[in-house]
Amino acid sequence: MYSSSFIHGRPANYMTSKPKHPLDDSFSHLSITYHPSQQYVTHVRLNRPGKRNAINAQMWREIGDAFRQLGTIGDGTRCILLSGSGKGFCGGIDISDSKFFAGISPEEEESSIDMARKALAFKPQILQMQQAFTAVEECPVPVVAAIHGACIGAGIDLVCCADVRICSPNSVFSIREARLGLAADVGTLQRLPKVVGFSSLVRQFCFTGEDFSADDALKIGFVSRISSSENQLIEEANKIISKIVANSPVAVSVTKASLNYSRDHTVREGLDHIATMNSSALMSEDLVKSFMISSGAGESAEFAPLRQHSRL
Repeated sequence: MYSSSFIHGRPANYMTSKPKHPLDDSFSHLSITYHPSQQYVTHVRLNRPGKRNAINAQMWREIGDAFRQLGTIGDGTRCILLSGSGKGFCGGIDISDSKFFAGISPEEEESSIDMARKALAFKPQILQMQQAFTAVEECPVPVVAAIHGACIGAGIDLVCCADVRICSPNSVFSIREARLGLAADVGTLQRLPKVVGFSSLVRQFCFTGEDFSADDALKIGFVSRISSSENQLIEEANKIISKIVANSPVAVSVTKASLNYSRDHTVREGLDHIATMNSSALMSEDLVKSFMISSGAGESAEFAPLRQHSRL
């Protein structure tokens, strides 16, 4: 359990000392800190710069573990900035990590094992990898991905799970799996078409594994904007984030839940879902505060933080 003390949703020591996130120093390949200038914001950085943030098995597990906790442990988080350390966002899967291929390598001592049994034994690993990235999508607060340099393979799988994506002009994207002899199986083929549509160009990128540019990503709607330069990327992300965290955290969290649910269900089912959620969410004190701001009674409101989630 994490103990925390908050004033108006911000860590109580925010103004008196450098804030320390409860998950700071909890992971080897992720840096998790409170944003130095934006209140209510947690900054998650992929932190294997020497490997261009290629994701090994440990880092993959850490992504799932981190995003299952962020925004749920009483940390005051209302929005998450996701970025990569070093020269690029993510170089894809770290193919030098043999753990990814355990159980499917044609090892001589396993040559007598039935292939169906090998397949049944390997499937849980794929599901575990999928679930780690799904934790980003299911995180109760919005995730804004700021992408620079290379965003390859698993990097695209990861940012497909973010709510908002922006990139720098030097960003290069590739759904690289087909060139490596496999179909992408961690979410890109399922999520990307729902993000941008089943266009001819999207299918071309998936089939060929060719690189596409920041301009291409903007054209198909994969990113919402391109920063003027790499140096301005985080500043551009901050502008979006500041508008998100200015709103009621209850309203934003319910909005994200409804968008995710409605994407995978019929309009009627989505309407029933938001009716159920809003029947309780509309009871929030945030509604009155937000109405007062909209009517010109003030410039901003202090919303209470989201509570720590109850767990066994």
